[in-house]
Amino acid sequence: MIEAKIIGLIAATLTTSAFIPQVVQTWKSRSAKDLSFGLVSMLTVGTLAWLVYGLMVGDLPVILANIISFVLNASLLYFKIRFGKN
Repeated sequence: MIEAKIIGLIAATLTTSAFIPQVVQTWKSRSAKDLSFGLVSMLTVGTLAWLVYGLMVGDLPVILANIISFVLNASLLYFKIRFGKN
């Protein structure tokens, strides 16, 4: 079971960190016109649901990945609302 947790943590790290370049780029450019509002809003709600699920089943990789993913996706959603019309 330890090997499964390690694989889960590696997967969580890779998929979660994939959002960082988009958040940084959007922040620097102050432009979110090319981001789909539907995609970003669905990802934000979806990661929140995964977080709740992870908490319910006590799965550490799911919890950690989705805390971070939720913050990153919520940031993109905020940027889309704030900078989306640039």
